[in-house]
Amino acid sequence: MLKSAKVWSFSLGKGSVGNVLIVNSDPRERTFLFALAEALGPRSHAASGDQAMLALRSRPYEIVFVDAALALDPGLRSHLPLAPCVLLTGRKESALQDAIRSWPFDHFVEYVLISADPSELVRARRVVRTAGEYAKLKSAVSELTASKDVAESRLHQISEEIRGIGSALTANLAQELEKRISVELSYRRFQKLKDGIEDTLRRLYSADDVNNLLDTVYDVKELLSAGGISLYLAEESEKLGRFLKPLVWDDVIPQHVDFNASFAPIDAPDFASFVARTGCELRIDKPEDDKRFSDRYRSLMRAPLRDILAAPLLSGGTVIGVIEVYNKIGPDGRPAAFGTDDQRILHGLSEHIALAITNLNLIQYDALTGLLRPDPFFEKAAHKLEIRSKRRLESGAWAMVMGDVDWFKLYNDRNGQEAGNRLLRELAGLLKGSIREDDLLCRYGGEEFLFLLYGVESVEEAMILTERIRSKIAQHHFENEEFQPRGDLTMSFGVTWIDPKEDLLDEPVTKSFLKKIAGEADLALAEAKGKTRPGLAQLADPGRARNRACAFVRRKSAILSPAALLDVPRGREFVEKRAHARYYSSTLCIYRENGHHRVVNTIDLSLGGAKLSSQTAFPLSRSLEMFLVLGSQAQRISGDVVYSQKASAESSYFYSGVKFRELSMDAQLILEDYFQGLSKPDVLMA
Repeated sequence: MLKSAKVWSFSLGKGSVGNVLIVNSDPRERTFLFALAEALGPRSHAASGDQAMLALRSRPYEIVFVDAALALDPGLRSHLPLAPCVLLTGRKESALQDAIRSWPFDHFVEYVLISADPSELVRARRVVRTAGEYAKLKSAVSELTASKDVAESRLHQISEEIRGIGSALTANLAQELEKRISVELSYRRFQKLKDGIEDTLRRLYSADDVNNLLDTVYDVKELLSAGGISLYLAEESEKLGRFLKPLVWDDVIPQHVDFNASFAPIDAPDFASFVARTGCELRIDKPEDDKRFSDRYRSLMRAPLRDILAAPLLSGGTVIGVIEVYNKIGPDGRPAAFGTDDQRILHGLSEHIALAITNLNLIQYDALTGLLRPDPFFEKAAHKLEIRSKRRLESGAWAMVMGDVDWFKLYNDRNGQEAGNRLLRELAGLLKGSIREDDLLCRYGGEEFLFLLYGVESVEEAMILTERIRSKIAQHHFENEEFQPRGDLTMSFGVTWIDPKEDLLDEPVTKSFLKKIAGEADLALAEAKGKTRPGLAQLADPGRARNRACAFVRRKSAILSPAALLDVPRGREFVEKRAHARYYSSTLCIYRENGHHRVVNTIDLSLGGAKLSSQTAFPLSRSLEMFLVLGSQAQRISGDVVYSQKASAESSYFYSGVKFRELSMDAQLILEDYFQGLSKPDVLMA
């Protein structure tokens, strides 16, 4: 049930956006939406689709809030594109997301989840603000288009006048003609620039991840005819203080190994640091004699720095980053200098880039992987542990796990930086899907990831959970993994476990304390990778290095013997690797054998194959013609048996792997729909 909740007000700048129509038959939901849209402009409502269609035909509306169920009506849906922005409303997030997918990409459509949850109210406020900004931009573009039409008409008239002059041109008339041609060329350059800005803003507001955002950064470079561009985020750490971390440095997305060279302390004599420190824009034509011309610009840039233009990224009056461009290139391809027009353009674009960064929440999350950054991770962890301690949830025990990609530098050097970035993004998705809903995960730095596992009752349980994660990574197929030292891409893990009952906590659980515990996990990780250090229990088999998990053992903690704890047993069973994500689903598989139909159960499925559970073994390389029961459908699929073995020494069941032959497009779509239903349950309202 939707309880009454405060809907925070917000400002959209000077003037309202325009007319707002709220299409909803529920009075309580209408009240919620009226409050949410208060700052947008005059609001009207319609309780039915017919009333909404009549309203849309009678006057223009800039933003329409429409109940997702009413938006399914074909008649009303044909009228909704009359408004620049459509916001679907409802109480079930999955239904709203499904409804949005059916809309064309060239129309602004978002959703507002009607909920009393404060985090959803924050999101709803952000969505409404973005819609308002988009509607204002749309209005501005319409005005520019009208102005362009007038200018084109005038140019056409001028052209007709020039043709009428004919051969009677005198020297004065020739000069006038040159002036008019110059005006026309200037207009065309203006038109090209205007179109480029509109396209960049459109892409900026449709960016749904950091990769799309960074693409628009390179668009800014082209708009300003710059030789290079950099984008920084402002961060803070106990070791470095406040500093600028580059998302893009001189056109390149830096790797972690480049970070120490390209980051900029905010209190340092440096161009970007000056902009972040003062919040002022910067335009310098001859930087070589400037005291802010730091070693970063002197020695690390691909080309010598001739000139620089920089602007702060502001959110709520606070500097959250800096954008800077270098080495202006003129229309003739020769070096030029940034002017006041360039400064105005960068100033305007910086406001929209700052808004996009805020919408993507890059202050909290790592730009490459979408995971939490270390500082917000420790803040959230300390807060959660404090709440659990006060509420006495579970035993209060927890574990910290640090994971590191084995031989990542070799992978990156051989396959290139972009392949390394793709690998880290893929790993982030796998790791996020491997932890429990209440656990926390962050990208700790480079190829290192840090986990906080709640409610872990023993170091054995922490090792079991970690071993599941390690095994999932080892069994996953990664691009180019066959070129790794062992022909496989794996991760190693270090585990440390905390139990307040053991009287190990002689200080409150703060960010500093959690960082010390992370240091223990790092020691165990070093052992897992074969780097023995004092204070770590020794493995029974020291020759095994990497692709394993080790635990940090405190001598005062009463736990199992190091050998049983650290040497996780592994069987000799067949290790199946699939190039597609697998989904754990127990459904029926029907196949024909000796003239009879047999029925077995699946354990998991993917687009590449299936794992089956049966009472008898399947012969290897056997071809199977089978029917998979996928929800309410039965899909025929052909496959080959690639392995068949006992589930365990004591079990009477067999596990068999079937590799699908080439799937038809229909079969692939049916499987994808089925997997989507498995992975996206409905979100229940509180």
